[in-house]
Amino acid sequence: MSLSINTNPISLNAQRNTVNNMQSLQTTMARLSSGLRINTAKDDAAGLGIAERMNSQARGMTVALQNTADALSMVEVVDGALSTVTDVLQRMRDLALRAGNGTNGTKERVNINREFRQLASELGRIRDQTNFNGRAILGASANSYVFQIGAQGGQTLSITFASLGTASGVNSIVNNLSISSTASAASISAILGALDTAIQSIVGRRAELGAYMSRFENIMTNLRVGIEKQTTARGRIMDADFAAETANLSRTQILQQAGTAMIAQANQLPQNVLALLR
Repeated sequence: MSLSINTNPISLNAQRNTVNNMQSLQTTMARLSSGLRINTAKDDAAGLGIAERMNSQARGMTVALQNTADALSMVEVVDGALSTVTDVLQRMRDLALRAGNGTNGTKERVNINREFRQLASELGRIRDQTNFNGRAILGASANSYVFQIGAQGGQTLSITFASLGTASGVNSIVNNLSISSTASAASISAILGALDTAIQSIVGRRAELGAYMSRFENIMTNLRVGIEKQTTARGRIMDADFAAETANLSRTQILQQAGTAMIAQANQLPQNVLALLR
């Protein structure tokens, strides 16, 4: 190697290594300060793409979990209303049985019918006014609802809340059924038959709703597991390993200090040429 004062390759080499060490130190400090292994796309472009897809999936499942919880709440409101309907129908049945007893006369049946008709009106109120988030779920406008229960398009579940009306016999009970002051055994039997039909219809509908509630709870459990696993997988890609990064911090700090010292030493080498001039 020739002696030269215009070009100092040893100093250039030390400068290059020091710059590389500085970049590594900056990356390590960024990871330690943010807690993330990937802070910019250049840190790991492929890993960033995978992690963002996982993030979208986890966020989508979080929203789906909220949607499913809302759907469960809606079904619970319907079930609660139908539970009240069943109680009302059972009380009306009790009144009909009492009215059919021979110990009761005309006046007693009139009084019994007053309560009976008030209960029928309450059935109509429940049918028409039960709603969830401003939407009727038992009246004539009740219809099918599509619930978004997954993170992807098409991951839905449909439920039809049939109107609490003609099918169950509630409309007929609300509009027509009453206990006459001269009710015969046959008319009381017909009233009991109508009430029993309505009760059995409501019980069947509640059993269906119970199955939906159980299904929604299972969906929510599955979504929670999915969110946990997706988030954990994303963390393995995105999160900084503090043990590795702190070790790298110590190494790069030492190399940075050593590199600075070597640059100073290398810059002194051209002065050796002065010895040849003496």
